Amino acid sequence: INVSLGPGNPELITVKSLKTLQESTSIYCPGTADKNGNFKSRSLTILQALPVDTTRIHCFPVPMSKDRTEANRMYDQIALEIQEKINKGEIVSITAEGDSGFYSSGNYLFEKLSNAGIPITTSAGIPAFIAAGALAGLHIVKQEEKLIVLPGTVSSGELQGLIEKNYVIVIMKLSQCTDEIHRFIAKNPSLHVHYFENIGATGELYCQDKEEIMTKEFPYFSLMIIKK
Repeated sequence: INVSLGPGNPELITVKSLKTLQESTSIYCPGTADKNGNFKSRSLTILQALPVDTTRIHCFPVPMSKDRTEANRMYDQIALEIQEKINKGEIVSITAEGDSGFYSSGNYLFEKLSNAGIPITTSAGIPAFIAAGALAGLHIVKQEEKLIVLPGTVSSGELQGLIEKNYVIVIMKLSQCTDEIHRFIAKNPSLHVHYFENIGATGELYCQDKEEIMTKEFPYFSLMIIKK
């Protein structure tokens, strides 16, 4: 079962996802390991704050690199482990922050299990940009407005073309395009720029001050909503 945890605040998990976790015999939780081998996982932090049996949680590190060779090798290993548990009659949940079908790094793992004939169901969740809009009191899109969600590989020129076509723009994981974002904002001082960090988690930040935004080195867990 593909279980969405929401953007960070444990209260933003759905009732369905929580019930699924409580009924699962094994709960798989991705994270990263630093150079010293210390495991870090925002998913685990959410799980530990929920009424869930933590002895059922199995953590696994996913190497964070544009070269996905090591990450895919880990997913292969975990997929085999999960298949063995399912063949023994266990109920297995695989967790993901936000919504598991929206920029989820576990996509490869779910494809691997599906190709092996393992039936997969998904419990929907709240993606970070929806939680961000709620935090800021934004009506993200209204009436005939169009919305586009972009990964952090976008260029200033691409953003310029979209804003001229009256799109409301959401950019996820800004750390990959800091300079391009700064360049775009400098060229368009009249835009409404809403910047967020760590939505639903410790260190949550919402900022509309363009001067402050222009000085920032955006972290991995950041997003922006741009409107005319």
